[in-house]
Amino acid sequence: MAIRGIVAISTAVVVLFLLTINHGEAIWLTIPATGGTKCVSEEIQSNVVVLADYYVVDEQNPGNTPAVSAKVTSPYGNDLHHQENVTHGQFAFTTQETGNYLACFSVDSSHPLPNPLTLGIDWKTGIATKDWDSVAKKEKIEGVELQLTRLEGLVQAIRENIDYIKNREGEMREVSEATNGRVAWFSIMSLGVCLSVTGVQIWYLKRYFHKKKLI
Repeated sequence: MAIRGIVAISTAVVVLFLLTINHGEAIWLTIPATGGTKCVSEEIQSNVVVLADYYVVDEQNPGNTPAVSAKVTSPYGNDLHHQENVTHGQFAFTTQETGNYLACFSVDSSHPLPNPLTLGIDWKTGIATKDWDSVAKKEKIEGVELQLTRLEGLVQAIRENIDYIKNREGEMREVSEATNGRVAWFSIMSLGVCLSVTGVQIWYLKRYFHKKKLI
């Protein structure tokens, strides 16, 4: 029984880890040497902390790293971060609305580069942004108690994500039902119009044939 309990706990920890691993990950973008813009986006719900570090990597010429322009916008197009001619930087904010948050990085196309530019961005959201070392020092906890505190935070984050997904599913179901209702009414109206046109055509043809004394 004890072994089964340990296996169950280990499985739960693995599941929690897999479910939360996407909340903090490094992303690599390649911007062509001729210039252009590359973006990364994530759908995030409201009241979520977002932290990110970005940096340009140029293995061909590490002593003269080219600069980029960085811009982060909210789902409604509000600027949350904007920097020009930088080789590295960071941004942090708490989301105010639910939707896709977009981070774009660009190179001036009027000054082509000798090689494609590689940019790394370490994007963290939610529980992944929490500094557990500071929490441990502040609350004076360590060892198993700290791990349990972390697991509690992970469980809370997962629960919030599940609630968010359920709400989105409900919204999409309502939209789908409303759309199906409109399509049904449109089909009925189309059928009614077709029947009306058919009736008018039959009446017109009968009248025409009567006038010509063909029937």
